[in-house]
Amino acid sequence: MLLAPFCLLLAAIALGPLWFSDWWGRHYPKVACGLTIVVVAYYFLGLHQPARVWDTAHEYLSFIALVGSLFVVSGGIHITVKGEATPHVNVVFLLVGAIIANVLGTTGASMLLIRPWLRMNKYRVAAHHVVFFIFIVSNVGGCLTPVGDPPLFLGYLMGVPFWWTARRCLPMWFTGVGLLLFMFFVVDNRNFMRASKIIRDKETAHETWRFDGLFNLFFLAVILYATTINNQNFVREALMAAAAFLSWFTTNKNVHESNHFQWTPVKEVAILFIGIFGTMIPALDWLQANAARLQDPNPALFYFGSGTLSSVLDNSPTYLCFLKAAIGRFVDPVAVARIQAAHLSLTTDQIQVSFFLANVKLSAYLVAISIGSVFFGANTYIGNGPNFMVKAIADHQNVHTPSFLDYIWRFTLPYMLPMVLLVWWFFFR
Repeated sequence: MLLAPFCLLLAAIALGPLWFSDWWGRHYPKVACGLTIVVVAYYFLGLHQPARVWDTAHEYLSFIALVGSLFVVSGGIHITVKGEATPHVNVVFLLVGAIIANVLGTTGASMLLIRPWLRMNKYRVAAHHVVFFIFIVSNVGGCLTPVGDPPLFLGYLMGVPFWWTARRCLPMWFTGVGLLLFMFFVVDNRNFMRASKIIRDKETAHETWRFDGLFNLFFLAVILYATTINNQNFVREALMAAAAFLSWFTTNKNVHESNHFQWTPVKEVAILFIGIFGTMIPALDWLQANAARLQDPNPALFYFGSGTLSSVLDNSPTYLCFLKAAIGRFVDPVAVARIQAAHLSLTTDQIQVSFFLANVKLSAYLVAISIGSVFFGANTYIGNGPNFMVKAIADHQNVHTPSFLDYIWRFTLPYMLPMVLLVWWFFFR
């Protein structure tokens, strides 16, 4: 029964804009907050577990502080791009975005690049431009460093070396990004050929690159530094908020106007993710309780398990649940206790993760969980925080974006599904 609010919220997000868009546009805050109140009230009054709710509230605050601060700071950087949005140029842009995602994170790269991406394709922008940007820049591209995506950062905090992810996940990155870029080129080339000659001439007209508000890169660096602070006193969130505040008041108003800056996208994300974070608590608790019961699992099970749930749940706690399930299945607690007694400076998490890294077969499970959590986050708008933000920005610039179900039917199934299956076939079968 406790899973019902989460399922109802997913159904509302999927069907509301499609079947009763006017009503949904006015009342989605009531739906999201109302379903959250049901779950929170039961955890407080029925289960007497207020600590679980407060932990989730802290996670939500960290999430919205990161997304909101990146939204504000990136909105203070205006990139004027050349009007050469041919399919080849678009592929290069997305490839660069995938690389930048490992430096700024998928959220930072998405917020920085989505506006120039829409501008350079403005004469023929279509749904596939938005969706493949989400696939490549907002998700798959960020699997090489702990900075790239939040689940990988959690692994880093637990003891996974910084460059271990790049060394082990690079083949999957090349495969995933390469396949998606090839698919995008085929789709975009068809779109380009269908465009009238006038539109093609406009898109290939020569313009100049120009960057305004580059001092905001300093505030981006501050936000990225803040992500490395592991604290319970909201210092991290306060630093992000301060960077956003200073960026907003020091950026020239003309830059915000050129970016068509509005608060509506971040407001929509903040409200909907209150519902997602609140109602997913029982789902994550069930996963934590049952994942450790797996009998003789293989890496493919962890790849598809963490991936499928990361499509609809927050991928960070999903990553942790499956990693802890794998540790419980394969790591000897007696050996961990013995090592900790000899090396008091090491945490239990660090010792457990070191067991995985020291064994090639066991490390394959960690790779499977990492790739599944990152790649499958692109499967729905709610699979990863930047996804919905990119959609909201595109919507408010009058760019057509597919509905929740249309996204899955027209793009996830024909493009993402073959890619993740090929990654499984090559690396986790």
